[in-house]
Amino acid sequence: MGLLEVRHIDKSFGQKRALVDVSFEIEAAEILCVLGPSGCGKTTLLRAIAGLERPDRGELRFAGADITSTAPHQRGFGLMFQDYALFPHKNVLDNVAFGLRMAGLSPAEVQRRAQEALALVDLTDYARHDVHSLSGGEQQRVALARSLAPKPRLLMLDEPLGSLDRPLRERLMNELRPLLKRIGITTLYVTHDQEEAFAVADRLIIMHQGRLVQEGQPAEVYQNPNSPFVAHFLGLTNLLPAHLSADRPGLWVETPWGLFNLDPRPAPPPEAGDELTLLIRPEAAQILTSPGGGENLIEVIVQECSFRGDHYQLLVHGAQGQTLTFQIDAQAKGLPHPGQHIRLSLRAEHMSLLAGGPGEA
Repeated sequence: MGLLEVRHIDKSFGQKRALVDVSFEIEAAEILCVLGPSGCGKTTLLRAIAGLERPDRGELRFAGADITSTAPHQRGFGLMFQDYALFPHKNVLDNVAFGLRMAGLSPAEVQRRAQEALALVDLTDYARHDVHSLSGGEQQRVALARSLAPKPRLLMLDEPLGSLDRPLRERLMNELRPLLKRIGITTLYVTHDQEEAFAVADRLIIMHQGRLVQEGQPAEVYQNPNSPFVAHFLGLTNLLPAHLSADRPGLWVETPWGLFNLDPRPAPPPEAGDELTLLIRPEAAQILTSPGGGENLIEVIVQECSFRGDHYQLLVHGAQGQTLTFQIDAQAKGLPHPGQHIRLSLRAEHMSLLAGGPGEA
């Protein structure tokens, strides 16, 4: 039994079903990321857990108690939005202390808790600074300290890095997880950014059209997407319509790019007649520079070969018209140029079959 239990939650707005039979649990001190594209229902889910939206059906339980009808201010949860909503006329300490004063705590307790929260986010020396003098990352930590000061039983973060520029987001996403783990607070983290979710989460759930479509540890979900939608959302775009070939021993699939051998057989193996999608990971390709064999050969025309730091990104297309994207080691010799005809060998261990057609992505 998790600390927070979400059981069969439904929520509609008119004819639009925002949440459809959503169920999951969060363990104590776990960081769970809710990941999905805009409009998938993740913010509605957060608001339902916070008590700002009442589910049409289902149940919410915290520490074994039913909180479905509990008022937001009685749940003891902390909520931090993308817009930090800091008071520009108050200094850092007063921003953190504001909610504590509104809760009616004594002045001494307000000061103690506010200072304690600033220490948690390493801003003790900034207590008397004006908010407008802080960097975006420092303002984000002030907002986090304000959420932590009341000592919430559950911390909920809604796109907390969404308003920051990319370099700062990357730095803060690497700082946020160690901070939350050091504090040991149970956290529900909503984002549309896969990199952010992978960097922060102990476990994540992916939502699509109001439904929970996959959950697991970040590496597990990335390595084993369970549908074309999840694969595409995670940035895996080499998705080909496929069906089983019964003409050869082993596991062969037919695609517009030709036949591919997928032995060793995936588990569970697909059945003949299933609508399938072949996922080819970007690291699957090896450039063949001399005549000879290789497995799963394709002939392609290079569209682009661009340097990306630790690898080159290779965009290729064939007679089928579809573009495929691969990653080639940055140390590779004899890199191709646009317009060049080349042969690629695709390694079976970096290919997998997904149920459903590519159109579901």
